[in-house]
This record gives sequence, structure tokens and C-alpha cells, in this order.
Amino acid sequence: MTQTIGRRAALGLGAGLLAAPRLSLAQAPHRVKFTLDWAIHGGYSFAIAAERNGLFRKYNLEMPINRGYGSGRVPIDIAAGTYELGFGDLTPQLRFMAENPDRGLVCVAILYDRSPLSATVRADGPIREPKQLAGKTLAAPEFDGGRQIFPVFAQAVGIDLGSINWMSVSPELREPMLVQRRADGITGFVTSTALSLKALGMDLPQQRIFYYRDAGLDFYGSGLVTTRAVLRDKPEAIRAAVGALTEGMVWAYRNPAEAVTHLKAREALTDAAIEAERQKLAFDQMLLSDTVRQHGLSFVEPARMKRQIDATVDTFKLPSRPTPEQAYTDEFLPAPPVRML
Repeated sequence: MTQTIGRRAALGLGAGLLAAPRLSLAQAPHRVKFTLDWAIHGGYSFAIAAERNGLFRKYNLEMPINRGYGSGRVPIDIAAGTYELGFGDLTPQLRFMAENPDRGLVCVAILYDRSPLSATVRADGPIREPKQLAGKTLAAPEFDGGRQIFPVFAQAVGIDLGSINWMSVSPELREPMLVQRRADGITGFVTSTALSLKALGMDLPQQRIFYYRDAGLDFYGSGLVTTRAVLRDKPEAIRAAVGALTEGMVWAYRNPAEAVTHLKAREALTDAAIEAERQKLAFDQMLLSDTVRQHGLSFVEPARMKRQIDATVDTFKLPSRPTPEQAYTDEFLPAPPVRML
């Protein structure tokens, strides 16, 4: 039987914190400062749905949902105290942990089991395999997760990283650079890039997508990150937030149309058709895996987590190497039945 990272004393937290939250109408709400890692879209429907369908209320949670500006930015903002809980790609979180071991970052849930990181080029162009990205111009924001982790991908496929010409752009200009042929490719979450390109007239058959995981990088996808200081000071608030967002993911998967309706209600300019497709892409490419089907959300295997840590530390030659138990804890997850799809 596969051993998972269990409830252990990695955080130095008392056993009393493991009890489920007891909610009461008389309780003050649990307040949490929370950020996503990108603009609000169908891939985040689970969070918007949880906010609007009563799950935040069930958990007595008061947590405004803020947009983000890249997975690389999330751990920086969490460490700075700008936010207390963030959702983003795990690899930039691991990199930050290894670079700043004294800042106490820790992942408390993995909601997307598979990584969406990718590089995308034009299907009608000359780049037909990842190695051919060498010497080309790639457009992405500096804190984009795909750009942050590109060195790991480059090493895996044999690209000389020094040959890449990076075009730093704001998030809203990334896809137009490829459509206008001002860049040879772009990096990012496929859930963001693929559907944003489609909205600009470049449909999926016109895109050639290189998933980082196809290069052997079987990384965990996106999760919730906080600090040990926040866990010490606000354990029940984080437990409530993790519970609500985890249930939100399960609810959105079971009720996809209703989840997009909630998204549209929150963001009036939402193109419901595009975001429904983006949501499906997120579920197909990031959420659904054999592991999740069998064990539910946030079933973390130490060996797989260690491979992700080692690849990150070795590629960037980082000064420390966190253990899986230091990087992740399951102490704040809801009960296993709640996590089953």
C-alpha cells in the first residue's frame, strides 16, 4: 500500500488542532486574506462557487477572492504577509521554500493533481518539438509559472537555456504576442493560454502545446500555500478555508454548468462558453488522474513529492532541500469522504 504523507508533527502543532471545526452562529467569522495566481477564469470556478453557493457560510468563512499575477508571485506575497493563503502551482512554492527556508512556507492542500505547465507555439510554424525552442523568443510575464519552471523543462528536453530570448510582457499581452507573430512561443498554464488564444481567433487545432509533464516531469499541480506562523496563529481559519475550497472543487466537478453560472455572476464580462470550456480543460488536464479517482483530492505520495523537490533544487542549484514533510502537511484537510469526486 502506498504510504502518504500523514498527520505528523512537522509543524510542531498540538494534537488538539486536528479536531474538526465546530461552527456556531455566535462565532466571529474566520477571516483569511486569499489570492489566486491569475485572473479569475473557469479554472478557478471551484473557488467562486464555494464563495457563492453557501460553502463559505457553512465554514463560517470570510475570505475575499483576489486575482493573482503569476504562480511565482504567490509565495512572495504569502511570505510578505500580503496574503495569508494562496493558490498556485506547487513548483514555484517549492523553489521559494528552498531559497528561503526561514520564511516557513508550507503547502496545506493539492487541489489540482497534475501540472498544467506548458509552452505553446503556432501549429503552422516550424517548431515541431520542444528542442526546437532553442534560440527562439518566448513571451511571458516574469512571474508566470511556466516561465519560472522553464529551466527544469529545458534541462529535461535538452535546450540550452542561454539561447532563449525572453520577452517580458504583462499578462494580458502574452497571447497577443503569439497571435501577432511577435514571439515564437509563450509559456504558462494551458488552462490560461489555450482558451485565451482561442478567444483571439487561434483555436486549439492551430496551437502546438508542449506539456512539461510529457518531458517526464510528473509534478503535482496547484495547491494552497501558507506559512507556519499563520498556521500557529489562525489554525481554525486555515482549516475552514481549506475545507471550503476543497469542497468547492468537488462541487464544481459535479456541477460544472452551475459553477460557470456562479463565475458569470461574479464576473459580469465572463464569456460563459469559453469559461465552460476552460473549466473542462482544467478538470481533464489537471484534476482527473488515477490517483484522484481512487483516493480523492490531495493524496500526496512522498516519493513523487521528493522527485519534484529534487528536480527543482537540482536545476536551480538551490541552497537547501526541503523534505516532503517540511513542504506539505495534510493536517488541515477535511475528512477523506469529503475529498472524493
